[in-house]
Order: sequence, then C-alpha cells, then structure tokens
Amino acid sequence: MDIQLEKNSSTEALIKIKLKETDYQSKLKEKLKSYSKQASIKGFRPGKVPISLIEKMYGKSIKVEEINKILVDSLKEYIQKNDIKIIGDPLPNYDKANEIDWDTQNEFDFEYQVGLIEEFECNLDVKIDKYQIEVEKKVLDEAIDELKRQYGKMTNPEVSEAGDSVFGTLSQASSEFSKDSLVEIDKVSDTLKKSFIGVKKDDVIKVNIQNLFVDEKTLEEVTGLTGEEAKALEGEFEFAVKNVNRVEPADLNQEFYDKVFGEGKVTSEEEFLKEYTKIYEENYDRESEYLLAHQLQDKILGETKLNVAEDFYKKWILATNEGIKAEDVEKDFEHYVRDLKWTLIKNKIAEDSDIKVEYADTVAYTKKMFQAQFGGMQLNDEMEKNMEVMANNYLQQNDGENYMNVFSQLRTEKIMDVLKEKANISMKKVSREEFDKQAKK
Repeated sequence: MDIQLEKNSSTEALIKIKLKETDYQSKLKEKLKSYSKQASIKGFRPGKVPISLIEKMYGKSIKVEEINKILVDSLKEYIQKNDIKIIGDPLPNYDKANEIDWDTQNEFDFEYQVGLIEEFECNLDVKIDKYQIEVEKKVLDEAIDELKRQYGKMTNPEVSEAGDSVFGTLSQASSEFSKDSLVEIDKVSDTLKKSFIGVKKDDVIKVNIQNLFVDEKTLEEVTGLTGEEAKALEGEFEFAVKNVNRVEPADLNQEFYDKVFGEGKVTSEEEFLKEYTKIYEENYDRESEYLLAHQLQDKILGETKLNVAEDFYKKWILATNEGIKAEDVEKDFEHYVRDLKWTLIKNKIAEDSDIKVEYADTVAYTKKMFQAQFGGMQLNDEMEKNMEVMANNYLQQNDGENYMNVFSQLRTEKIMDVLKEKANISMKKVSREEFDKQAKK
C-alpha cells in the first residue's frame, strides 16, 4: 500500500492511497472463509458451503466492505503516525470512487481531501478591562422594597391605590366572554390606570380591551387566552370589582431577616444591608466574569493569525450535517469560521498548558452544580454520598451526552482560567448603565 500527502496549499491537501491486491487479499480470503462457515444455503450442510460459491454470491460486496475497512484504518494510522493536524475528517473523492470497476479491478486508487491546520501562535498577554459594577443605592433600595413586598402581609382595603391589585370579573355581553381575573394596577396602561385607582367592591369599570395593558402578555394572562385569541378581542369590556388586594410591606425586623437569610444568620439592619449588598456584588461579578470571557475571546481571536481551509470546511459542514443547505452555510459561514478558530485556539492553549480533565474532575464539577441548586448548603456525610451517586448517574445518562457537556464546560473554564492568568487585566468601576452598554457592543 502506498499513501502520499500532496499539499495544494498551507491549509488544503490530498491524501492519495494506492491499494494493491496483496494489501487486501489475505483479509478477503479470511472473510470469505468465515462466511462459508456461517452461511445457510439450501442443499449444503451448515459450515460446508464451498468458498467458491460464497465468492460468486457475495464476493463483490465482501470485497468492497473489507477494502473500506482497510482504507479507514490506514487513513487513521497515517494521520496519527505523521501527526497531521486536520479539520474534521477526510472527505473521499466520490467521483473517483464511482469510476471503480469492482468486478475486474484488483488494484485501486483512492483520494481524500483534507483541511490542514496551520501552525500558529497565540498572544495571551493582552490588555483588557474587567468591569466592576457598582451597586447603586437606588437599585438596592428598589430591590429591598420588592423583597419587603414579597414577604409582606396581604390586606383588603376598601378603596384601591396605585400599586394595589384588583380582583373581579372581566366580561363582555356581546361576545359572552366572562372570566374572574386579578388585575395588577401597575400593569395597566397609563390611559386607563386612573380608572382602577379609587375603586371599591361592586364598582364596575368600563375599558377598551386592547388599550387595557402595557403589553400583550399581560392581556393573555388576565384573559386566559392564547396570543392570537387575545388579539382577536375587541370593543368595550366591563370589569366588576369583587375585592381590592394590597400588600403591606414587611418591616425590617428579625422575622424578616430570618425569612430572607435563614434563622439567626442576620440580626440587625446593618448586617442585613451588608449581606444583601454582597448578593448583588456576587451576581454582578458573575456578569462581569461572563463579559470578560467574551471580550477575552474577541481580543485573542482578533490578534491571532490563523488561516482556515474555507472551501474544504464548507464541503465538510455540508457532508456531515444532514438537511443543511449550501445557502444556509454561506449565510452563516462567518460564524462557522469564528467557532472553528476559537476551538483550535482553545485546543492549542489546552495543549500548551497541559490542561487535562479527568473523570473525577467531572464528578466533582457535577456535584458542585447540584449543590448550587440547593443554595450552596453544606452537606453531611450521607448527603455527600448521595450526591456522588447522583453525579455519576447524571454523567452516564443520555448515551454519554451529559458527560461530554460537563467535560466541555469544565475544560473551557480551565482554559479561561489560563487566559485570565496570562492576560493583563485592569479593574474598572462602572455604573450598571455603563456596563450594559459595554455588554451590548
């Protein structure tokens, strides 16, 4: 067997394989012999079917099957032995393969197109800002007010005010529509909001249904209809008030602190504000880390010179993704190339930094994911054992897909840790508004 790599460019090449009869004859004979022992053909005892008959009946298909196996194994061995870095898998030249006369030929020429990965360098010493979002007093006060409402006491005043909700029957006589619903006054449109303020039990409010709320989703929720059904409503409706609901905000006291943080963990308003601010800071930091990772990716992609075998890559995408159309690949090809380059860069960083992910690492990472769902609570010995079993079971589900997802996520995190360690990162304090502007870029 003769295998040669012929480079067309630094990123594209052909692997040519010349197969002689001696390269496959012995394996073909073994396969024919095996078939003769297993074949069940009328007129012959089991295991006594002549090899010549098997060859006459099945020789061509067995020959094709065995040569294909040899080609797959030989390609893989050649690529690994010569450390040829390629994109995806080799693509066979089907036109050339279709010219083969399997009945008469004993020697064969095969050709495979490959996309080569160029040697490249990554400059990880990049300068970048990490945005530290300042927790603004106004935002914190609004969040605490909402929390006080959440843990507040429900009352039923006689007359409604802004911020209340009104329970009653929404109806229209002409369409025979009728439904008991809760209307939150703050969600009512500005043009009709005054109609819901100052009302009491048994009052009837007349409204134009499509002008009732600020957004369509609220109308769907209140009417209990789908989007299209809610849009079809028209004309004047009546809302007959049955009850006014008001939430009296909770006081900042020990009962409130215990409900929010757990019994005895916070014992004063000062401690409460400190702990609640810490939650905001941690949430903001996660957002900041997420943005930093994306901006690092953009920075390194922009500064890394890496050519891609684009023609080959388009063919490979179409060959390996059933149902995808060439026009779709052309439309999104910039994103395909970006994802490929980032994958190649990550692989190089992992190789250069000797990053490895063992199975024990994936188990520990999965347990950490599960523990986060329990609010990060500390686990006793029995719970720890149960968590270990849960993690292993999860990783083995979905035919290994769960394991590969966790493996990929953990490996990416380790790679990002290396990037953050090597990059020149400056902390920059910004407002929430400024951070959102940076995130939208």
